[in-house]
Amino acid sequence: MQTNDLPQGFMAGAAQAGFKAKDRDDLGLIFSTCDAVAAGVFTTNVFKAAPVLACQEILKNHTTARAIVANSGQANACTGEEGLKNCHATQKMIAERLGIDADAVLTMSTGVIGDQLKMDKWTAAVPDLVASLGSRDAEGFTRAFMTTDAFPKFASKDIQLSGGTVRLTTMAKGAGMICPNMATMLCVCLTDAVVEPESWQSLFARCADRTFNRVSVDGDTSTNDTILALANGASTVSITAPEDAAIFEKELTDILRTTAHMLVKDGEGATKVMHIHVQGADSDADAEQIARTVGHSQLVKTAIYGRDANWGRIVAAIGRSGVRMRPEDVSVSLCGVDLFRNGQPLGGNFDAQLEGPLQKEDIPIEISVGKGPGSYLLEASDLSIGYVKLNSDYRS
Repeated sequence: MQTNDLPQGFMAGAAQAGFKAKDRDDLGLIFSTCDAVAAGVFTTNVFKAAPVLACQEILKNHTTARAIVANSGQANACTGEEGLKNCHATQKMIAERLGIDADAVLTMSTGVIGDQLKMDKWTAAVPDLVASLGSRDAEGFTRAFMTTDAFPKFASKDIQLSGGTVRLTTMAKGAGMICPNMATMLCVCLTDAVVEPESWQSLFARCADRTFNRVSVDGDTSTNDTILALANGASTVSITAPEDAAIFEKELTDILRTTAHMLVKDGEGATKVMHIHVQGADSDADAEQIARTVGHSQLVKTAIYGRDANWGRIVAAIGRSGVRMRPEDVSVSLCGVDLFRNGQPLGGNFDAQLEGPLQKEDIPIEISVGKGPGSYLLEASDLSIGYVKLNSDYRS
């Protein structure tokens, strides 16, 4: 399998380490043939996993990296000094085989919190992992760090700039414990564009904030949430010109939004995606608070799963969001059907009107709370019996 969907100068590999399941890749590697400008966005959870801490330390002191290693089956979170020591040991193992510095290896892990890394399995698998470089494509790398994901999440696109064509590729995993505050689960973004180290981090953070920071599955923020971006310049095409920078930022935002949507669509046990649009708030922050209160409400999520036009649950969530508003300014529509306007219910047979629309996968919820400039759009999954079943025996 060739890496023809990766940007120029990148190779992918994977190996079966046996961290949890057998006969499947659970260790993946991305390698750049030249130094790549690096950026990262991470969880805001106080209990940051060892790989998160290791990445943050690297990006604090270095502007470039050469490799990203990702594993499933072991989160290496809440593992103390031993966990951080083991993480550094995995970086060193890979760096020595690649002939690069250990600080050029960025790390990502996912799995059960609290378990120490199985270092014997790492030692056995790393030679095969490095030897596999060039044998996997974006999908192959993505499958190596999947856990409860129902399908691999990856995307590639070519972007035409004034100096030529560059490629963007994203690879992500995530289906549960998703409620980001700067990142969600694990994602790698690669490009062969030439970028300025001084602006790459801020550009990538802006795009992540507009996309990954606007999705939710279950209201939980993981200890391991990480998005890493490498730009190796192998295309020799620069994005420094203002018009090129604008095109590139739009395209980067679009591909990250596509990838983030895949996470919500694949929410554990999810059958629907709510597109919650709040407008008329005093500020964007207020609109976000309202949207997240609605999107995280178990009563709203279960109603959507059950195809129940119970608009009262939406209104109740709006009212308890903690945002100041006048009830008479609030209006709600579901799947294009106006249900509640100016603080009062509207007449009509809502159950009949919404019977068909609520069968669909995408469920738009429009909320207006006044005439202010604040607005926010959040994508959130429903809550099904499947989610409860999966998470009640996740460790078994």
